[in-house]
Amino acid sequence: MKKEFTERELDRIIEMAWEDRTPFDAITYQFGISEQETIEIMRREMKPSSFRMWRKRVQGRSTKHSKLRTDEVNRFKCSRQRNISGNKVSKR
Repeated sequence: MKKEFTERELDRIIEMAWEDRTPFDAITYQFGISEQETIEIMRREMKPSSFRMWRKRVQGRSTKHSKLRTDEVNRFKCSRQRNISGNKVSKR
């Protein structure tokens, strides 16, 4: 069964897939799709050259696969990353 996503949801899936520290498990948890389905979305939504570049980068990357992560990495984003709300960067 193929899931249908809104444009906003697709944008978020692609954004999460691009982020090095966001594991595929987080995408599965939030959107209910597997790593393979995420890869299929990326292939469908991106230019072929961009997809190849992304795929080469994430292949075997320990931060994209929860089981390959060290115990020290226990969050989805960098601790120094600012929160974004209402399209504005919030102040610390």
